Amino acid sequence: MFISNAYAAGATTGGDLMSFLPLVVIFVLFFFMIIRPQMKAAKAQREMITALQKGDEVVTSGGIVGKVTKVTESFVSLEIAANTEITVQKQAVQSALPKGTIKSL
Repeated sequence: MFISNAYAAGATTGGDLMSFLPLVVIFVLFFFMIIRPQMKAAKAQREMITALQKGDEVVTSGGIVGKVTKVTESFVSLEIAANTEITVQKQAVQSALPKGTIKSL
């Protein structure tokens, strides 16, 4: 009357796999919706920075628009106005603009 039924510890089959299934699904969704797009964007940014050359028109992370006049290993010189050049790190270049964009501004 006071004794309850006893069950064996391993009597349920597949219980361990089913308990981890939601975690696996969440990780897969997290990877494809957050991590993978960030990896693709970072790769595109690295390729754009390595492909910089003299004459390219770029925008820095500070919003400065300029034309590349000199490229070194880790720095880029930008002409932002007539006879006005600044030197920024390559990582500060946010995006490359199509040719002729500066003249249309």
